[in-house]
Amino acid sequence: MTQPTTGTMNNRMTSERAQTRVLVVDDEESQRTALAAMIALWGYAVETAADGQEALDKLAEGRFHVVVTDMMMPRVDGAELLKRLKAQGGGPPVIVQTAFGNLETAVATVHDLGAFWFLEKPVQSQALKSLVERAATQGRLAEHAERLERQLSYQGVLGEMVGASPKMQEAFALIHQVAPSRAAVLITGESGTGKELAARAIHMLSPRKASPFVAINCAALPDSLMESELFGHEKGAFTGAVERRAGAFELAQNGTVLLDEIGDMPLATQAKLLRVLEDGRVRRLGGKHEIQLDVRVIAATNTSLDSAIKENKFREDLYYRLNVFPIPLPPLRERKDDLPILAQALLEDLNRKHATKVTELSGEVLDRFRTYDWPGNVRELRNVLERAVILAGEGTIQMAHLPPGFSGTPASSGTVSSDQDQGDLHIRVGQTIEQAERALIEVTLEHTKNNKTRAAEILGISQKTLFNKLKEYGTQGAGA
Repeated sequence: MTQPTTGTMNNRMTSERAQTRVLVVDDEESQRTALAAMIALWGYAVETAADGQEALDKLAEGRFHVVVTDMMMPRVDGAELLKRLKAQGGGPPVIVQTAFGNLETAVATVHDLGAFWFLEKPVQSQALKSLVERAATQGRLAEHAERLERQLSYQGVLGEMVGASPKMQEAFALIHQVAPSRAAVLITGESGTGKELAARAIHMLSPRKASPFVAINCAALPDSLMESELFGHEKGAFTGAVERRAGAFELAQNGTVLLDEIGDMPLATQAKLLRVLEDGRVRRLGGKHEIQLDVRVIAATNTSLDSAIKENKFREDLYYRLNVFPIPLPPLRERKDDLPILAQALLEDLNRKHATKVTELSGEVLDRFRTYDWPGNVRELRNVLERAVILAGEGTIQMAHLPPGFSGTPASSGTVSSDQDQGDLHIRVGQTIEQAERALIEVTLEHTKNNKTRAAEILGISQKTLFNKLKEYGTQGAGA
């Protein structure tokens, strides 16, 4: 094997340094300029910041491999900068320099605040050069690890989302592109397509991943509680407000808030939300003071906001504020190629939940899945598989484990029927709901060999409800 020459290795090192970005942070312009010039002479790409706040802004805008910072600075000092980078997680290695150093400060800075190393002023150039080289190597390795994580996502997995189809890969690419930024995101898609999972993936790939992720479902809240849940309230702000409570925005400070089903938010609340987004401040209901916010906002909806705007149900100005970076999620019927890997991922999760050992779907079941339109999308697929996993317990999911009447195509006659030997139902048009319900309970008890505990679990009802139903029907049997 040919060994690399010294010239080749030197060229590679020079290239790596030129691609390594170093951020120098110091409030004294002469010190900042001199330090940046010296590091640039070593071949690194250097930028500067006058204090910790400017450094955080630059770090939010792009990737740096090393930070060299002073400790004593106005606005945000070196210690606070380290604390915020540590809270965000995944930040670059930080070399700290200060004129007020001692052993105790050094230990606290390196171990407690997570600095890469500590240098006292005046800084020795050779010592700094050695530290920058070591820190740059660590920074490049971290960047390489993130790149590998992105490559894994392109193979079909991103956080809790699964999909190798072109449409899902497009969605994954958009998530990766927007995650490091501060831009507002609007995720659209039918119910059950995984909008909250996409929002969580954006949060976990962002510099805010160590801070809270708070999700609010606007469709699940009554209008009277919406503002309190979003903005919080003071004690006595309204009847029942017996104590002060922080809202979603306050709870998500330095993190991300998801406004799910934003299309169902009342117009009055929309106006207040718009002001919060524009001002970056929130005031609790009944409060006198505003709270400064640093929150990334992601909205999601399964309805057309364009139509809602035309019907005067959604504010156009709020729409433009939220729709900075749209991400559409495809319905399951448009990415059926994902069914095998999606089903496998769900099986693994359901096996952990129910302590089962189901390994796969039969070919017949997978074919049936491919002919079904999945109006409930991934959520419906999970529900179907959860029932099947409980029934099967282990091994392979067969057709008999699917819900009664489950079919790949709509029924074309007045009955829903299948092979009676598989324990499925024959329901005729004209039967009452009570008759169909009784037939379902009886075939489930037959399948479980009269195990009422298992039957109730499969039917999704309590044992008490099952016994009451059997009492109504006058059905007797040995208890399980």
